[in-house]
Amino acid sequence: MRSATDLQTSIQESDNGTTLAELLAKHPSIARRTAQRLIAKLIESELVNAQGEGRARRYFSADAKATVDELSGSDNIFPDFIPVSADSEDILTYIDQALIARKPVGYQKDFLDTYRPNETWYLSDSLRHQLHKMGKTTEIDEPAGTYSRAILNRLLIDLSWASSHLEGNTYSRLDTRELINHGKAARGKAAIETQMILNHKTAIELLVENIESAQLNRYTLMNLHSSLAENLLPNPADEGRVRQHAVEIGMSVYRPLSVPQQIDGALGVLLDKANQILDPFEQSFFMLVHLPYLQPFADINKRTSRLAANLPLFRANLCPLTFLDVPVQAYNRATLGVYEMTRVELLRDLYVWAYERSTQEYLAIKQDPAEPDPLRLTWRDFTKQTIREVIVYPERDTLACIQQAVSLKVPVSEQSDVQALVVEELRRMHEGVLARYGLRPSEFNAWKNAKLTAANKNAD
Repeated sequence: MRSATDLQTSIQESDNGTTLAELLAKHPSIARRTAQRLIAKLIESELVNAQGEGRARRYFSADAKATVDELSGSDNIFPDFIPVSADSEDILTYIDQALIARKPVGYQKDFLDTYRPNETWYLSDSLRHQLHKMGKTTEIDEPAGTYSRAILNRLLIDLSWASSHLEGNTYSRLDTRELINHGKAARGKAAIETQMILNHKTAIELLVENIESAQLNRYTLMNLHSSLAENLLPNPADEGRVRQHAVEIGMSVYRPLSVPQQIDGALGVLLDKANQILDPFEQSFFMLVHLPYLQPFADINKRTSRLAANLPLFRANLCPLTFLDVPVQAYNRATLGVYEMTRVELLRDLYVWAYERSTQEYLAIKQDPAEPDPLRLTWRDFTKQTIREVIVYPERDTLACIQQAVSLKVPVSEQSDVQALVVEELRRMHEGVLARYGLRPSEFNAWKNAKLTAANKNAD
């Protein structure tokens, strides 16, 4: 079939892989469903490999080396430099088989039901002791979130980049820094990759800025997912809500629950157990295991789990788990062990290795003079006062008010940066940060309604 040949040729010509959206742009005569079916056949024929999930999924020629996250049939698929236990070797032996040799399996309710918080342990006592020793910071006895706020600038870059990389995002760490610090999107990258990075930034800030109230509950989880999913799902209604349809896991024989009521019920049990766990590392690892296994959302479950796994660490002032240097193939295979075998040993070994890598990075940067952001620190009170003035008087022009305040109180050399800072803080306003500005929800809602009314009038 000519269409299949055209798609294969385009994939072969792309050194860094290509997404479905990019292929459709090159071949507008091919319908989306047709393209998806043809690509699936190319993968089945081992002519094409796939990396990542959802709209960030990238396709590579089977000839490509090193850049492809091959989930079967490749040498050294789980890196030798990550130490694994004998139990993990058993998992790899099974997962390394071809798909057809692995037994199709559905959601195992007992996997969650038999877990007893503070009685069942995925992480042994000695392992938890080792993790606490590795992750301890000087702020361990300070208020919750002290450490994560102190390293926020670095955290935004590292966790956004590493978590996105695990989904096939091709932004470099430097590209990510430029995007987060200066708003500069990398050239030659798909818009979906830029969106993914920015969504991570928003989601991490959501956790850190609301650390005093953030819990592993539905409100936090749904808002975390909606932040990560913004503008990335085919149906925007799926952002921040429980999945309403069946999903399949790429390159896996695992089939998650498909009935919304069952998914919702299991999510309630999951969160109830998570909140009973006292040890922050056990709580963190529990979320990393069970959230992707349940697949409560239409997509972006693993990204949500990686950030949710950091919340207990943030609250305990421990080093974060950034997933820096975690190989895509290692992470995917460890997750497959959970999906298809309900076995956590391989993911546990990877978790410990990844956490050690994170602590090596972060314990060395505590005294970095760039942490926290000097601009935000210097103009903290001014920013709060200006935003309060803008919202309390919704009849005034927002940008004009900010410009006037900046021109009166900020040196000329810093006016552009400070104005951008205030605008960005205002853009990220939500009910969870109103107390910081001395605002009431009624004032915030009145301001939003006034701006919406004005926008509608201008549109007319």
